[in-house]
Amino acid sequence: MYVTALGLVDFRSYQQAEVQLSPGVTSFVGPNGQGKTNLVEAIHYTATLGSHRVATDAPLVRAGAPRAIVRTEIRAEYDRDVVVELEINPGKANRARINRSPVPRPREVLGLLRTVLFAPEDLALVKGDPSERRRFLDELLTLRSPRMAGVRQDYDRVLKQRNSLLRSASMARRQNRSGAAEGQLRTLEVWDSHLAKSGSELLATRLELLESLRPLVSSSYDAVARGKGNARLEYKSSVRLEPGVTSRDDLAQVLLDAVREKRQDELDRGVSLVGPHRDDILLGLGDLPAKGYASHGESWSFALALRLASYELLRADGGEPVLILDDVFAELDSQRRNRLAELVAPAQQVLVTAAVGADVPDELAGERFDVGDGTVRRA
Repeated sequence: MYVTALGLVDFRSYQQAEVQLSPGVTSFVGPNGQGKTNLVEAIHYTATLGSHRVATDAPLVRAGAPRAIVRTEIRAEYDRDVVVELEINPGKANRARINRSPVPRPREVLGLLRTVLFAPEDLALVKGDPSERRRFLDELLTLRSPRMAGVRQDYDRVLKQRNSLLRSASMARRQNRSGAAEGQLRTLEVWDSHLAKSGSELLATRLELLESLRPLVSSSYDAVARGKGNARLEYKSSVRLEPGVTSRDDLAQVLLDAVREKRQDELDRGVSLVGPHRDDILLGLGDLPAKGYASHGESWSFALALRLASYELLRADGGEPVLILDDVFAELDSQRRNRLAELVAPAQQVLVTAAVGADVPDELAGERFDVGDGTVRRA
C-alpha cells in the first residue's frame, strides 16, 4: 500500500495544502519550522489516530481555526483506491469518512493505512519513561489488529472509573464515613473484574507481540550497528507472571488476585497500582540494560531496530507499510545514516523530511518537494 495524495485544511501551519505522491522515495526539504514534519505527521495520524509529537489533538488545528481536515488517498491491496477523511475537532468528537461515507467512529479507519515512523523522538524509546515503550507496543498492536483500539479504550475507561472510586473510598475512610466507604468498596469489586478482563486481553496481546518482535529486533540491531549487539527485549509486568500462564482466563485471575492483594496500598494512594498501565519493556544489550548504559550511538541503533522490526512484522502480516523518516538523518553518524538508507530503500514507499538536501543519502534519491512559506512545491 502507499499514499497517492494528501490534502490538508487548517492542519498545523497549513491553511490549505495538496500534495500528489508516488511509490518509491519522496523527500520534503526545507528549513526547520516550515511545515515538513506537519505533512508526514498528517499521514501518520491517518494510520494511528495519534501524533508522534503531541498527546492531544488541539495543537494539530491551525491557530484560530475551529477544526482541521486531513484527507488521505491510499492505493491499497489489489489496486483498490481508498479515501480517508478525518475531521479533527478539539474538545468535541472527531469525525471520519471512508470514500465520502461517514463512519460511526473514527477508529473504523484503522487498518486502511499502516505506517512506520522514525523520528528524533524515538530516542525516548530507549532513554525515556515506561510510558514511551508502552505506547510503542500498543500502537504496533493496533496497526496489526485494529480491534485492539477498542480494547485499549475499554481498559482506559475502566481504569479512569476505578481510580475515581479509589479516590472517593480513600477520602470517605479518612473522614470516617464508613457506610459510604463500604458501598464504594463493593462497587470497586465490580470494576476489579472489569479491569482484570480488559487488562488480561491487553496483557496477553502485548506478550504475544513481544515474542514475535524479539528475533526481529535482534537482527535489525545487528544490521544497523553492523555487528553483534545481542539486543534483548523483556516484558516487566506489575504482576508476577509464572511460566506457562498465557491464556486470557489465567491472566485475568492473576490480575484479580494482585488487585486484591494491593487493595490497602491502592486505597492509601487513591490510584490503581496493578495492570498493563504500570508495565514496562526492558531493553538490554548483552547483560546490561540499554537505559543508562548504552552510548548515544547504541541508543539510536536500538531505537532504529525497534522501528525496523515493526516494519518487518507488519510486512510479514501482509500489506507493506509506508515508511516515514522524519528528520532522522541529521541525528545519525555517517555509518548509521548510510546503513539505514540501504535498509529502507527497497520499501514500496518512503517519505523523508530533511532541513537540507545534503542530509538525504544518495541511496534515497527520488522525488523532492521544497517546503517553505506555507507552500509545498515539487522541485
